[in-house]
Amino acid sequence: MRLDRFICKHSAYGHQQAKRLVASGRVAVNGETVTDLRAQIDRFMCVELNGQRLQQQQAHYLMLNKPAGYLSATSDPQHSTVLELLPPELRTDLHLAGRLDRATTGLLLLTNDGVWSRRITAPEQKIPKLYHVTTAEPIHPEAEACFAAGVWLAREGVTTSPARLERISACEAHLTIYEGRHHQVKRMFAAVNNQVVLLHREAMGSIRLDPALAAGQYRPLTATELKQG
Repeated sequence: MRLDRFICKHSAYGHQQAKRLVASGRVAVNGETVTDLRAQIDRFMCVELNGQRLQQQQAHYLMLNKPAGYLSATSDPQHSTVLELLPPELRTDLHLAGRLDRATTGLLLLTNDGVWSRRITAPEQKIPKLYHVTTAEPIHPEAEACFAAGVWLAREGVTTSPARLERISACEAHLTIYEGRHHQVKRMFAAVNNQVVLLHREAMGSIRLDPALAAGQYRPLTATELKQG
């Protein structure tokens, strides 16, 4: 929102008065005097008029090491949710930037910034998601080529985008996918007659799970991670 329109919306001043207030240097944004009427204001900027604060809201960008058994949801009447792993004062307005199945563990991102979360979860962005997969049976030699070609998902009537499979051992692999369809990894392995027994997300884009975070622990993203997301 333009600064002059923001002043009108958050004060008793009309449009012409707001213009004069801005032009006379009586408006500060993030501690700096701003005289450009066209300056864009978002919900996380601190805006002051004549020394009185009109808006101040802190943006939160959190990395959580999700344990198994928690729902990727903000609330649920039956099951524990990942928000319950955070202190109450942090839970307000937070949402999940990419979900994980209840049994899946690993990197989960939470924020109150909808613009940022849409940027890293929008399908057209094709953000890579890296998983550590453990299977019930040895991974078939043809799985790598099958995943690279795409797997047909009958429920949606689509073929998955090319995915990269890197073997670690007979029953372990790293899998990189570029979508987030329902139970996608499990369904891809079912297509090659195998079952996923453990699934752990290690990275989204360039944001990697901090190895220092134990299951259930969280920390804010660094400035570098925010730019990478």
